[in-house]
Amino acid sequence: MERRKFSSSFKAKVVLEALRERETIEALSKRYELHPNQISAWKKEATSKLQQVFEHGNSSIQVTDNSEKLYAQIGQLKVENDWLKKKLL
Repeated sequence: MERRKFSSSFKAKVVLEALRERETIEALSKRYELHPNQISAWKKEATSKLQQVFEHGNSSIQVTDNSEKLYAQIGQLKVENDWLKKKLL
């Protein structure tokens, strides 16, 4: 018997439902035709990696700050460039 492979979106869907706790793990396993241990393993993996999601979220804030600085610098350079063009004409 060949192993079944599940997409990451399917795993995320099942884990989100398990985290909501509206249904038991057993009920979810019957609905999705999975072993309860598989759902528990995915849930454990997802919750252990949650911290990484928020750590990466902070790096996007730093990128935004850097992009604001770059836009300010671009604006300043554009003003200086326009001023030089007027002086040369």
